Amino acid sequence: MTDEEYMATALALAKKAKGHTAPNPMVGAVVVKHGVIVGQGYHHKAGGPHAEVYALDEAGENAVGATLYVTLEPCAHYGKTPPCAKRVIASGVSRVVIGMVDPNPLVAGKGIAMLRDAGIQVEVGVLDTQCAALNDAFITYMLTSRPFVTLKSAMSVDGKIATRTGDSQWITNESARADGHRLRQYHDAILVGIGTVLADNPTLTHRLTDSAQFAQPDVIVLDSHGRTPIDAALFSNKERHLLIAVGPDCPPSHRYELEKAGAEIVTLPYDTAPESTEANAAQLSLIALLDMLGEKGYQSLLVEGGSQVIAAFTEQRLFDKLITYMGAMLIGGSDAIPAIGGIGASTLAEAVPLTICDACLLDGNVRVESYYTERKGRYVHRDY
Repeated sequence: MTDEEYMATALALAKKAKGHTAPNPMVGAVVVKHGVIVGQGYHHKAGGPHAEVYALDEAGENAVGATLYVTLEPCAHYGKTPPCAKRVIASGVSRVVIGMVDPNPLVAGKGIAMLRDAGIQVEVGVLDTQCAALNDAFITYMLTSRPFVTLKSAMSVDGKIATRTGDSQWITNESARADGHRLRQYHDAILVGIGTVLADNPTLTHRLTDSAQFAQPDVIVLDSHGRTPIDAALFSNKERHLLIAVGPDCPPSHRYELEKAGAEIVTLPYDTAPESTEANAAQLSLIALLDMLGEKGYQSLLVEGGSQVIAAFTEQRLFDKLITYMGAMLIGGSDAIPAIGGIGASTLAEAVPLTICDACLLDGNVRVESYYTERKGRYVHRDY
């Protein structure tokens, strides 16, 4: 097998812990000696042993003179566990193949330097793009101190999210909706606007057969004037955090009632940038929101807002990924609600550029995964 094939095995191991390692990254490791895998492992959850430890413990004495494949640079600092780089050195491996450099400033090449100083042959960058995609939220958070933002939209083939009368249940089928619930499982928080709360009264929980294995994501509501009803379904789950962002002119009585009901209320400034459009003018500052969420430690944010909320994020280029579900129907009509509202681009040169990375069928519906082409952090895995 080649280095790429062994790294692919390590990646497959890392993915087993998807949704369980935050705020740590997913990492997989494989120990190979004389063409045989003698040890393997992955990071199961934050606070537990790292992938290298599992793999080296399984390899035992066979690690001496072997090659270690690991998807992310071994850490070089003391956190909840000792430095993995020291454990690797003590194991006696002669070669380490690393998928990508750890963007965490506490590591960022220090682990690689420790290994090389110990006389171990180190190679970096094998399947680096795949390794980066595995932890895109962790990487973006480390680089920007803001959460990785994923926009989710369910629409008809002609780009409508509801009819002219507001009817929207259901445009997509059960398979597409189940996939959307899986998305919720893998994010720290879900964001909606007050319009969605008032129109749909959603619970914003994931509801799959294995839901008990995953914590429910926190909920963020953009609600300038504090109009969220205190009996809204969002308040029904007491095990998660509900944060309502209001504007400076939100009535104190509204703040008091919402806090009494169990929500955290944060005040954000309004976005008054000269370039603001109808989609975001006089609305809460998304930049201030993302900065605040980053300070609170949120690494990933799933935006399920309506047409105007999605428009605000796209027009300000404040997103990283777009997940689009298309139901097998045409709604039509100029008065039907589009997936993205606002004014939109006046020329194609002003359109938001996307890089489509995946598309698949879900029992007759379509799921398209795209990245914002110019997003920050895109090439962080090459900065070594």
